[in-house]
Amino acid sequence: MIASIRSIRIGLRGPKVIPVCLGLLSLLALVTILAPWIAPHDPVQVNLANKLQAASMEYPLGTDHLGRCNLSRLLYGARYSLGFASLIFIASLGIGLVIGSIAGYRGGIIDYLLMRLCDGVMAFPNLVLILGLVGIFGPGLMQVVLAMMLVQWVYYARMFRSMILSLKERSFITAARVSGTSELRIIVRHLLPNVLPPIAVMGTLEMGWAIMDISALSFLGLGIQPPTPEWGAMIQEGKKYIRSQPELMLYPGMMILLVVVTFNLLGEALSERFGVKRRFEKE
Repeated sequence: MIASIRSIRIGLRGPKVIPVCLGLLSLLALVTILAPWIAPHDPVQVNLANKLQAASMEYPLGTDHLGRCNLSRLLYGARYSLGFASLIFIASLGIGLVIGSIAGYRGGIIDYLLMRLCDGVMAFPNLVLILGLVGIFGPGLMQVVLAMMLVQWVYYARMFRSMILSLKERSFITAARVSGTSELRIIVRHLLPNVLPPIAVMGTLEMGWAIMDISALSFLGLGIQPPTPEWGAMIQEGKKYIRSQPELMLYPGMMILLVVVTFNLLGEALSERFGVKRRFEKE
């Protein structure tokens, strides 16, 4: 038994995990794009005559308490969970890249002020700070996205600053500076290419966190509002029927688990392949 568990663990950490995870995520992205064409029904159309039906040819995963197709809602829910998690990652990465690069390369009072700002944001647990910002902005999808972007950029900024501090005194940077290369060109041409592997690792790990945060806020009623299909909101709607129809919570929960685990496995595999150490942990 122990030997079999070890073999499974080694298989998940082997070189094949990267193409497997990339293939699965590519398939999910394709399903997300093609959801309007492959979903069998309108995900928000209410049909009380068909409520809480079991799986059938017409409804492959059955229906919910309002007669809506569970499969269609899962497919459309991927568009919100994956799509907005990607938006949060790209926006946070851009903000963190600019601030971290400036702080690390310029140093001095600019570095001090920017890092004290980061310390102030990191003094609070992520989810608590996001909940506070959503409470200020009000519930809703765009408010959640904005709140998460205002919190997530700090980790990217600190990572970029740390790496640029370790790179800017290297001989090839000194040679570029002596030859009269501009600071912007040094950052773009020489510094940023050296931080791409850590970005890939950090991005895959952050995507899992972003999806869980979006789903958690939707579950609490602060994120995506009904009747919009989203995995966290679907779990919240299905909790009333946990005894009679547990699959209403099971289906979206399994999708969240599948996507988050896939991103985490990919991040760990990329970390081992590129020799990148995880420099931070979520609170």
